[in-house]
Amino acid sequence: MDPGSRRQQRTLGLLAGLALVGLGTLVLLPGRDSVTVATPALVLVVPGIVAGLVGGRLAGVLTAAVAALSLDVAFIEPYGRPTVHLVDDVVALTAFGAVALTVATLVAQANDRRRAAEQRAQEVLRLSEEKARIERDQHRLSLEKTALEQAEEARRALLRSVSHDLRTPLAAIRAITSDLRSGASYDAQTRDELLDVVGDEAERLDRLVANLLSLSRIEAGALEPDLQAVDLAELLDDRVRRLSPVLRDVRVETTLPVGLPLVDADYTLLDQVVTNLLENAARHAPSGSVIHIDAQEAGDLMAIAVSDDGDGVPPSQREWIFEPFRSGDTSRTGGIGLAICKAIVEAHGGHITVTDAHPEARLPTPPPPTGPTGAPTAAVPLAPPPPPAPGAPAVRPGARFTFTLPIHRMGTPSEAPGTEESAATVNGRRPAATVPDAREDGA
Repeated sequence: MDPGSRRQQRTLGLLAGLALVGLGTLVLLPGRDSVTVATPALVLVVPGIVAGLVGGRLAGVLTAAVAALSLDVAFIEPYGRPTVHLVDDVVALTAFGAVALTVATLVAQANDRRRAAEQRAQEVLRLSEEKARIERDQHRLSLEKTALEQAEEARRALLRSVSHDLRTPLAAIRAITSDLRSGASYDAQTRDELLDVVGDEAERLDRLVANLLSLSRIEAGALEPDLQAVDLAELLDDRVRRLSPVLRDVRVETTLPVGLPLVDADYTLLDQVVTNLLENAARHAPSGSVIHIDAQEAGDLMAIAVSDDGDGVPPSQREWIFEPFRSGDTSRTGGIGLAICKAIVEAHGGHITVTDAHPEARLPTPPPPTGPTGAPTAAVPLAPPPPPAPGAPAVRPGARFTFTLPIHRMGTPSEAPGTEESAATVNGRRPAATVPDAREDGA
């Protein structure tokens, strides 16, 4: 407590004590002849206690002195003068003064100790709050440091991704254009094939730039889909045809139910999701294998799946496979395609997951054997799986990426010709026989 507040408190305690002395004297004065000295003595001890509690030791002592004087003048004969004649009165007055002063002093000391304890408690509370504030600041700085480190790692990963993914198509374009500019002699068919390669690599660069632009919009929080009714069958057919250079080593089979409802989606963003998933499947699917695209209604959502016959995604990688700049063990890309798919699908109110396309190809891990007491025992080696039949391809787990979109309930596309259960297309067409089309290792 500062000196000014302490002085004000002392004055307030003294005034309260003196007021109580006066009040007690006035109350007891009419009946002083009918009571002994002990009664006013006990009553006049109270003002000293109150003054000591409120104003401290000095206020209590002064109030006790005034109370003793009031007792002598008002209640000990001769009245009206601060004098005494009887030994009993002298002893009573002395005892009263000693008791009043002692009690006032003790009360004031106890009150001072209480105030000191309260001040220490407030100081401890202040220090605790300061410590908590410092810990919050340290936690905030730690989070900022982690965010900066992640941003730096993302920057390095982006540079690695761009430098790797841009170098391959640019090198092919430069090599072909250099040959053509140097006047190298090619027949018409070879020249057309080289120009096709230039066009394919230019489209590959365009898809990479589109992914990078989408990533920047996602990180800036500016990804807002322009929802419209989209014919999923039309979009899938168009995208498979356009990606024919990327899909040239595999066969794409699209199986959709007849009368499939429209979906509420941004056509451009949905096209980008399908493109990234097909490129990802083409990168990991064995040559000559089949990439399956199928869709089915799931309540108010449409579930679209893209499956391949590759090695699949191990369960340990499925938690972070959709994070930016995180790639699987066998991936050769910068790891932004699946992250963009996840952000676009979630912006539409859906979700995306990855599972095994052929779960039977992935052997489950058995629990360790236990003895009679429940303790683990030595594991017995498992027999290897039986080899495939001669000439039969090995079955791999494959990867099945499934994402959902809201269904547009205002209308449905006209039913395409086909069976009553489904309409199937192969590489963007609906032929009578399946025909393999083109594919290329995308960015």
